Amino acid sequence: MNQAIKPAPESPLQAGLPELSVVVPTFNERDNVTVLYRRLEATLAGIAWEVVFVDDNSPDGTWEVVRGLARKDSRVRCIRRIGRRGLSGACIEGILASSAPYAAVIDADLQHDETQLPKMVALLRSGEAELVVGSRYIEGGSADSFNTKRAGASQLATEVAKRTLKVEVADPMSGFFMIRRDRFEQLAPQLSTQGFKILLDIVATAQGKLRTIEIPYTFGSRQHGESKLDSMVALDFLGLVLAKLTHDVVSLRFILFAMVGGTGLVVHLAALFIAHEIFREPFAEAQAAGALVAMTSNFILNNFFTYRDQRLKGFAILRGLLLFYLVCGVGLLANVGVAFAVFDQEPIWWLAGLAGALMGVVWNYAMSGLFVWRKR
Repeated sequence: MNQAIKPAPESPLQAGLPELSVVVPTFNERDNVTVLYRRLEATLAGIAWEVVFVDDNSPDGTWEVVRGLARKDSRVRCIRRIGRRGLSGACIEGILASSAPYAAVIDADLQHDETQLPKMVALLRSGEAELVVGSRYIEGGSADSFNTKRAGASQLATEVAKRTLKVEVADPMSGFFMIRRDRFEQLAPQLSTQGFKILLDIVATAQGKLRTIEIPYTFGSRQHGESKLDSMVALDFLGLVLAKLTHDVVSLRFILFAMVGGTGLVVHLAALFIAHEIFREPFAEAQAAGALVAMTSNFILNNFFTYRDQRLKGFAILRGLLLFYLVCGVGLLANVGVAFAVFDQEPIWWLAGLAGALMGVVWNYAMSGLFVWRKR
């Protein structure tokens, strides 16, 4: 009588639920989403499917176009994210928002080959694979649409990932793949919501425990809009590799924060040298000036790189900078105090400056996340 009721499992087709969720992260893709929807409709005939567009509040109104499609077809869903940015986070939210047993990730720029989706479903359905990757770098695949610069960067990143993280997949940088949702849910808590390389994160986190099959496809040319890839993607990639090498002991965001802090250290020591050695200011005042200049530099770089998914804009930049000064005030006092104590014992300006600067790193990171770039 008191036993918990355990409903019998039912297939998605029997329940009228989708067997496949196609997750499409979007940002300024209003000219592509309707075309992609029509292609999916033609390709996935005979498969119970849905498409989940995860839009990062696109200024071009991509989410409005998707909502229009959703009003005509209940298989279309829209998740509009406000105050959050990043392809990896969008993919994670989209997959976890679905109840389908299989989830595919495909870009909205029409460069991926959606005609491979039925083959991917068949491989997961048969149990041959738990992860199917659309690969440009196996026989039959092609990335000829890349220009020389992007092709070289992609191949370099692939080699770095394979050698440092011991990844066996030929194309770990691919943004086109399908995975069993139950296996994804097991890995999701360990995945980074920052960056662009969600597949690399999945494969590295799984540590070879996902049955994986790669199928070839030809990477096409972008039809509309502009590529989201820029020089900051390299920084995201490096941070992700370092995070996985440390077995996620430290987060990707902390690594980026620390890397920015490294540049701040150089700025700090340079400002300290100018103030103390050139302008002959007393050491305490010179150290404080160096710390202030470094804090300003760190704020600007962190806003641009580390917290670009929560980037402050307009008046919020000034408010954030003032708040950054405020929350780091205690760290600054400790910085100057430690540096002055070291200098008093051993008057080597760079050693004292280094000791003081290192004092505030952990404090600055913790307070920045809590108060300056907090999620609203």
